[in-house]
Amino acid sequence: MNDHRQSAKSTENTATQPPGAVMSNENTRYAVICRGVRHSFGGAVAVDGIDLDVAEGEIFGLLGPNGAGKTTTIRLITTLLPAGPGMVEVFGRDVSSHRMAVRRTIGYLPQQLSADGALTGRENVELFARLFDVPRAERRERVRDVLDAVGLADASERRAQTYSGGMIRRLELAQALISAPRLLILDEPTIGLDPVARDGVWERIQDVREATGMTVLVTTHYMDEADQYCNRIALMHRGRIRALGTPEELKEGLEPGATLEEVFRTYTGDQLDEPGDNFRDARRTRRTASRLG
Repeated sequence: MNDHRQSAKSTENTATQPPGAVMSNENTRYAVICRGVRHSFGGAVAVDGIDLDVAEGEIFGLLGPNGAGKTTTIRLITTLLPAGPGMVEVFGRDVSSHRMAVRRTIGYLPQQLSADGALTGRENVELFARLFDVPRAERRERVRDVLDAVGLADASERRAQTYSGGMIRRLELAQALISAPRLLILDEPTIGLDPVARDGVWERIQDVREATGMTVLVTTHYMDEADQYCNRIALMHRGRIRALGTPEELKEGLEPGATLEEVFRTYTGDQLDEPGDNFRDARRTRRTASRLG
């Protein structure tokens, strides 16, 4: 699991490769490379010159308090925001000049609900298959396969509005997987779910990853999830990467017996409401959590 061991230390983004990064060599292939990436909303700086490498096949966790810049970073990678200063590449393609090619390699599970409650599970996934231009000849089999992969084959003819919170999130995972992505991006994939449902979602993610070798980039506020599932973690605060390494490296770099939550607090502090976390964001997140609960 920890194939990329480096010493984990605090890092203020510089032009050099930050500690804990996957060091460049001829045997390393990258799903995502970010260099000097910046983005602002008006006068508010959301992402402040980050450098980041995500190796192919790993589960990479991007952690930080609300308003740290995680979702903005993801939206830049997925081309949902226009590229600004710096460079972002996905599988060697620059996101600013190859937007459609990049999008075809990505499956994206956002925080916001993406399933339509009036449609059945199968119809929801079929809709995304059409949106992603899955060939008609392959569509039926592909839909059946992803529903089976997330454990919803038996419930596929039920309307999504009858699903539990965990089932809805697994349905949305199926939607993200329908295009057979090389990179799966998960923005708070288990938000609002109980522990059993959270485990169920991660079990499906792990199964698909092991079967396909896809890369996973995830944000989460659940430190136990990051500790258990992520190969490497970047801690982000106020638009910058503050620490980077494997969960074990980050904990060992603090003190013997430290938890990942203690590491999180060391680098990001106890204040979770940061600039950029506004009323609209809070309302949207709480609405999502309420509907999934």
